[in-house]
Amino acid sequence: MLYDFLAGPFVEFPFLRRALVGALALALGCGPIGTFLVLRRMSLMGDAMSHAVLPGAAIGFMFAGLSLPAMSLGGLGAGLLVALLAGIVTRLTPLREDASFAAFYLMSLALGVLIVSTHGSSVDLLHVLFGTILAVDDTALILVGAIATVTLIALALIYRPLVLDAFDPGFLRSVGVPGGTIHALFLTLVVLNLVAGFQALGTLMAVGLMMIPAAAARFWAREIWSLAAVSSALAALAGYVGLLVSYHADLPSGPAIILTAGLLYLVSVAVGRRDSIRTRYFVKSHLAA
Repeated sequence: MLYDFLAGPFVEFPFLRRALVGALALALGCGPIGTFLVLRRMSLMGDAMSHAVLPGAAIGFMFAGLSLPAMSLGGLGAGLLVALLAGIVTRLTPLREDASFAAFYLMSLALGVLIVSTHGSSVDLLHVLFGTILAVDDTALILVGAIATVTLIALALIYRPLVLDAFDPGFLRSVGVPGGTIHALFLTLVVLNLVAGFQALGTLMAVGLMMIPAAAARFWAREIWSLAAVSSALAALAGYVGLLVSYHADLPSGPAIILTAGLLYLVSVAVGRRDSIRTRYFVKSHLAA
């Protein structure tokens, strides 16, 4: 009976197996990216970038309908354009990077909603905003797997300068490594993973699987590599449990996955191994007594 509950749905239904594989591939790429976003204090910027891909995906939808390649290329182009424009404004004016990103992502979100609303239906808009992981096909799985592979290889190549740029950008410049280039490469990886996630979870929730497990990992691990590993593991667990809850309780799969990740975050805050409420208040009080 336990086997039927935990594994039966994935054995019986191919679309659930594809959804699970897609969620696991997303977790592999999003976990390390989310970890570096948290380390670089760019958590809200990830949210901004998730909105920035919307107009590009909407333009792809307008010309080719629900075509994954067209929407992905459009989303990638729009995300990179917003990152470029926000970076230019930040360097040419006193405006901080977060404020610059906020201005451009709000314009992008409004433009994307306007395009979909005027050239599609409310159902189409819901598909773009919230995704349908249960409808992921083989093409989408190949795209998500390829982006996860590229992400892990790229992070391995720029790991040291990326860590130095997060903690001591002045030292990175002193040894002749261009921090701006590393930052641009990292933002490109962020956009790529958001493009991979929007087909499954939609533009509004793709960032959830990237940021919530990364924030929760902070309460279980310390070193950067272990933070990334725990973040990916929590994202994968959220995908698996969320799909199970969605199947057994007949709930929408995307929100079920993100709410499961949120529950894992709350559990981590309460009883995690490092700096959780349990270790900061209850363990010390017990030892003092």
